[in-house]
This record gives sequence, C-alpha cells and structure tokens, in this order.
Amino acid sequence: MPHAVVYTEFGAPEVLRMVEIPSGRPGPGQLRIRVEAAGVNPVDAKLRSGRRASPPIHEPRRTGADGAGVVVEVGPEVDGFRPGLPVAVFDTLGTYADEIIVPAPSVVPRPPSVSAAQAAALGVPAGTAYQSLRSLRVGPGDTLLVHGGSGAVGRAAVQYAVLWGARVIATSSDRRAPGVRELGATTVPYGEGLTDRVRDAAPEGITAALDCVGTDEAVQTPLELVADRSRIVTLVRGADADELGIRAFRGGSPRPLTAQEAAWRREAIPVTLGLVAAGAFSVELGPALPLSDAPDAQRMVAEGTDGKIVLLP
Repeated sequence: MPHAVVYTEFGAPEVLRMVEIPSGRPGPGQLRIRVEAAGVNPVDAKLRSGRRASPPIHEPRRTGADGAGVVVEVGPEVDGFRPGLPVAVFDTLGTYADEIIVPAPSVVPRPPSVSAAQAAALGVPAGTAYQSLRSLRVGPGDTLLVHGGSGAVGRAAVQYAVLWGARVIATSSDRRAPGVRELGATTVPYGEGLTDRVRDAAPEGITAALDCVGTDEAVQTPLELVADRSRIVTLVRGADADELGIRAFRGGSPRPLTAQEAAWRREAIPVTLGLVAAGAFSVELGPALPLSDAPDAQRMVAEGTDGKIVLLP
C-alpha cells in the first residue's frame, strides 16, 4: 500500500508520522499521481505547529502543497493527460506521500528535462513571487528592491524581475550574496545603515519593493525610498500592513487572494517550468531526504537552510 505523512494534533515536528493509505481511484476531474518528489515549504511547518490558523483536527491531516511525479490514472472528464506523463503538482494538500489524487487544475505537464525535485521546488515560492511582482506591475524602467534575495521566494522574484526588464537591488548575507548576484541582482548586506546602502546602490531611485523577511528594517527602508506605497508588498507583516499603507500577500495577508491574483499564481507554474527547461531560470536545491524524514525536513525548513528541501518517496 502507498504511504503518506499525517498529523493528528498540532505541535512539534514529532507529531508527523507516516501511515499506510488506500490506493484510491480518481473521480471526475481528478488525476492519480505517483509522487517522485515533494517540496517542503515554511508554511507546512507553520500549519503543523498551529502557528498558522487552520480548522480543528478531527481526523489525520495530510501535509505538503507542492510535488512532482508521474500520472498513474486519469479520471473522467479530464483532458490533456495520460498515464506515464511527467507532471508538477501545486496548490493542493498531501504531497508528502507515495501517491496522491488531485484535481486536474492543480497539475501541469512537466518538461522531460526538468527533474521531479526541481518541479517540486517551484509551487509556493514561484507562485508567490510571480503573483507579487505581477501585482506590483514590475517591468522595464523599474528598480525593484527585494528583501531576502537568497531565499526561495526572493530568488524567484529576482529572476522574474530581471527577465521582465527591471533592475534589482536585493538584500542578502555576505555568504549568500554571490549566488544572488549570479541571478542578475545588485546585492547589499543587511544591518544598520541599510537605507543608505540601498540609496547608494540605486541613485536612480527605488520604484517598487518586495519584503520576504518582515524585519523592521525590511519595511522601513522601502517606506523611505518608494514614493508610491501601493508598490510596496510584504509577505510577512500582514498585521500592520494597512497601518503602514502597504500591501500584504499570501502568508502575511489578512485577506484571500483576488481572482486575478489566484490566476497569476496558477500561471506561474507552467511559465516557470518552461523557463527552467530553457535554462533561463535557476532552481536552488538543498537537502533531499526520504519521506520518512519529514519531521527532520520541517525542522530544517523552520530553522533555515540553503536551497529547497525536498522529500523523496
């Protein structure tokens, strides 16, 4: 029988356990996928710990939003898929598993040159960065400030902005800065005096900003440098975003996504898979762990690690 990682109470990573699950049949509009890799995101740990609001647990709850694998079975009323087709899975629940049944809109074909681990690493980070930058209308003539340029969302944002013709200034630790510069950004280090360093790096001015960090300096710097506060987005500081006059998306947002924002998130995955296949988008992979090590994976992602952690069933 296939296996899945579940939890029956909120708590530390140790509440995660691997159990046998039935091998179900896909219903109308669904696909059964053999999972080859599952992406591990910070939000997975937040939901498991109870730090992100979610309904009470009344039965074993699956975890994981992103994955990649191969189609095993196609349900009724589904077009464009066939058994054996490599795919990426995103915006779903339960990818920490050997197999999963998912709605067809959460599945896109995966180019053969894109590995399962690369595809599984894209969903949440790529969707968040792409939607945020589309919402900010980033394009030619812009100078974008990205706080947290070396994280998965930050790296994606840097690459989209450069591809769309913008100049990018990204904050980063000294250790991680070379990798961010390779993506096309000018880097500045964190810490006291950040606003002056950003101003010196971009004498033409900053026109938009994306905060992936949530520290006071990550918010204060764009408040001082970006004239139009509607072009400042935070992914972390949702609680005081309205008070500051800036926008909050995804994890930091107190409101659901609009239909357009949700559409941009869906659009991001096939677009980015194509860019990866063409060698025009870099995915930084970190540790690859067996599915049974899901507790360790969530502990590592909460503590922070270089590159995207994936689980391999």
